[in-house]
Amino acid sequence: MAKREDFGHSFLAYFKRATSPLAVLRILSDRPMYGYELIQELKQRSGGKYQLSLLYPVLYRLEEQGYLVKVEPHQHNVGTCYRCHNDVEPIISAQWFVKMKPLAEEAIRVVKEGETKFVPERFSKTYLNWMENVRDWCISRQLWWGHQIPAWTCADCGHITVSREDVCKCEKCGSTNIERDPDVLDTWFSSALWPFETLGWPEKTEDLDYFYPTDVLVTGYDIIFFWVARMIFSGCEHTGKTPFHTVLIHGLVRDNQGRKMSKSLGNGIDPLEMIDKYGCDALRMNLITGNSPGNDTRFYTEKCEAMRNFANKLWNASRYVLMNLGEDARNELPALDKLEIADKWVLSKLNTLIAEVTENLEKYELGVAVQKVYDFIWDTYCDWYIELTKARLYSEDAIRKQTAIQVLVYVLDQILRLLHPFMPFITEEIWQSIPHEGDALIAAKWPEYREDLAFKAEGSHMESVMDAIRAIRNRRAEMNVPPSRKAALYVLTSKPQVYAEGEGFIQRLAYADTVTMLDKEPENLDGMVTIPTADAKLYIPMGQLVDVAKELDRISKELEKNRKFLSSLEAKLGNEKFVSRAPEAVVNAEKEKAQKTRDLIASLEQSEAALKSL
Repeated sequence: MAKREDFGHSFLAYFKRATSPLAVLRILSDRPMYGYELIQELKQRSGGKYQLSLLYPVLYRLEEQGYLVKVEPHQHNVGTCYRCHNDVEPIISAQWFVKMKPLAEEAIRVVKEGETKFVPERFSKTYLNWMENVRDWCISRQLWWGHQIPAWTCADCGHITVSREDVCKCEKCGSTNIERDPDVLDTWFSSALWPFETLGWPEKTEDLDYFYPTDVLVTGYDIIFFWVARMIFSGCEHTGKTPFHTVLIHGLVRDNQGRKMSKSLGNGIDPLEMIDKYGCDALRMNLITGNSPGNDTRFYTEKCEAMRNFANKLWNASRYVLMNLGEDARNELPALDKLEIADKWVLSKLNTLIAEVTENLEKYELGVAVQKVYDFIWDTYCDWYIELTKARLYSEDAIRKQTAIQVLVYVLDQILRLLHPFMPFITEEIWQSIPHEGDALIAAKWPEYREDLAFKAEGSHMESVMDAIRAIRNRRAEMNVPPSRKAALYVLTSKPQVYAEGEGFIQRLAYADTVTMLDKEPENLDGMVTIPTADAKLYIPMGQLVDVAKELDRISKELEKNRKFLSSLEAKLGNEKFVSRAPEAVVNAEKEKAQKTRDLIASLEQSEAALKSL
């Protein structure tokens, strides 16, 4: 801001002189101005002849001469270097550009006509929005490394020669006094050539003919324009073909709070540390499980631990199978007429799993596919089928034993193939230990659905037996009955043959002393617990197994303790000061404790009611 003075001369007269401070003062005498406003006014009054570089020395001289009235601080955004944190000042310089409109037209067409598809499809809109509004691309960078711009400037005539081949002389005047442009190509320009340049292009090589175009590109949504779009229009321009048929988009891996991982936050995860601690397969499963295309995923270290436990579960199950293999063990199913109900059940479940997982993978639903494989291995194969076969493996019946072993090996082989894309290392190691054909699991044939293994009726029957076993074990657990105490079981059902076929499983896994089929409800239900399932009513004389008075006393004490604990939690959560001031994570933890306590109380009350009914 300057002192107002009456100059008595025209502005142009002052401006034409070297003493331009007078021109500046003349403008500022009218009103205070910011630097940008002052520059615009000077340009306007001078007919665009005033140079920016002249202003700041003038203002400095005016300040020295005492014309400065005051300085007012103003906040504004200033770019800073991410390394040294000093202010970044823009430097205007000549750059190389690629005209994008002709290139974008073909790149838009191949996506609109389905030659290249995005999964999920919504990202095609993101791609098209960018390409339809694309601007010319600045491809030059002032770096010491990279692909150098193919342009040579003649020192004699100033002509710039652009050529695919190295240039030795100016194409205009013929002078050899030429110099190559020091700039290099944008890194995305170089990487845009990757799909075909790595295969020998521009030469017509065998690899280029076989591998280009490829099938699927997997990448993140954050570089759709930077990389995917540029590969597409570069491929279309140089080869006449889009470089891939499908673009599978995944999200970003964020921390457990949903924040982007960064150095500044210090929330990054070193994958090598995770691999050292939990294994590579566990890390892969962590990232795949629960994930869906195009969506971000949160990284929880606890999931790595859980997936390591899963790997241990599979390893131990495989060891058990290997321990029971004979010298003549074969990886093939026995004759179908030798299969028992448990064998048909697991093979039918496996058959369905193969069909579903194959369909999920074809739709790029990786998270859904791996979850189904996980559930089958943990629940169906390890927790159920291995237990169902133990009686046969320890029996003296060689045929029944051999049938069980062959089914165990066959199912293990198939689930290793299904799991291999997600956990390649442990599956390969186990597969090499079981009877197999071929050198490596990665090259083994993918499992296929077999119509002859669709045992729907037998599978349904086995599920009914398993439902009964689960219900009995749950009720015994509620009443704190140890597995060592057995009791008689009475079954009322319209399908007696189903439960008769599964009698051995019920006796061993539900701790039943005897299994008796009923055609009507028992007349005297005193001292018996009724357990309903979808296909039957189960009756167990629990009074002979449980000291009712003692157990009721124990449950009463547990209820009293947990009710007091719940009361204290509810009082804390009802305190507005605690809820408003405590961190959100702490409040949520208290809410979770309260809910778990409520569930425990409900379970204890159910057990108490069941015992009182005896």
